[in-house]
Amino acid sequence: MHAIRFIMVGGFLGAGKTTTLGRLARHYTEQGKNVGVVTNDQASDLVDTNTFRSQGLNVGEVAGACFCCNFDELMGTMEQLGEDERPDVILAEPVGSCTDLVATVIQPIKQLFDTSFQIAPYSVILKPSHGRRVLRGDSRGFSPKAAYILEKQLEEADVILINRIDELGTEEVDELVELVSGHCPGVMIQKISAKSGAGFDELVELLDQAGDFGRRVLDIDYNTYAEGEAELGWLNNSLQLSAEESFDLDEFLLELVNRTAKRLDEQEAETAHLKVIGLWEGFFGVANLVSSEDHPDLSLPSNCQVKTVDVIINARVACDPEWLEEVVREEVIEAAGTRRASVEFRQTQSFRPGRPVPTHRFGQAD
Repeated sequence: MHAIRFIMVGGFLGAGKTTTLGRLARHYTEQGKNVGVVTNDQASDLVDTNTFRSQGLNVGEVAGACFCCNFDELMGTMEQLGEDERPDVILAEPVGSCTDLVATVIQPIKQLFDTSFQIAPYSVILKPSHGRRVLRGDSRGFSPKAAYILEKQLEEADVILINRIDELGTEEVDELVELVSGHCPGVMIQKISAKSGAGFDELVELLDQAGDFGRRVLDIDYNTYAEGEAELGWLNNSLQLSAEESFDLDEFLLELVNRTAKRLDEQEAETAHLKVIGLWEGFFGVANLVSSEDHPDLSLPSNCQVKTVDVIINARVACDPEWLEEVVREEVIEAAGTRRASVEFRQTQSFRPGRPVPTHRFGQAD
């Protein structure tokens, strides 16, 4: 049996993991390879899972805990992806607030399932807005404990991907390279745009390399890690809108994100990531916000008019989760009201993540 190529792409919330993995999935599919995708979250109802499935990909979801704390389910999910046809490539997207993945995911796969998988270089995406602030020592919007997670994510990477270079000037890119090099000396750096595809030929070439990757085991303080993660309010919300007259789905999604962003900004609640997807009869659109410095973006337009639509909202914000739930609910009702649409709230999960307790942790690389 051939070994499955395991490609995990990490990075902080809103870094661009979903867009990057979607582009990689299309590349490998066009090569005739069977591709599986595994998404991960602290709760169910993931925008990312629905986005990948809407693109026709074979997707498994590990919900309720990060990969490291739910390692057995990760392995079981990858096995299920191969029930019909064994994947050539599995693309894994860990929770954006998770780190220590080399010791708790990559090393356990290498040491317990060595003959089944080939491990690709572990890449971590850096989001310029939060990355610039944290690496400058300005954790405005996040406490130093939350910033600690982003720093540790970079430290365990085989390669750091500076994303969104199509939106940055040369001086801004150079500054980020200098900041990353100073924090992680000797770690390879690549510049990409997940949205435009800039730098992707080089990224694919890197990910196809053979070698002993995933060896940067962290020296990590789990108390600081847990406290930093627990500062984020987590909200997953699913609902359905119904109206008598058709309305523009993309306008609704973008308006909802704009409304919510304004409320968060008024309270100086830093957004790690806010994603909204609308799905109906084969159509889907996605709008998101990745930090208080950025503007809401319609990342995947649906270009359709709807009367009924299923909506999933994922919000990760440095605030009280109960307040976050209230704000999102109010703005959904307001945005729906302008379209004379009724709202059926179906499932809501709001909480602060609990302390990470890995299934395995290998303190030394094999």
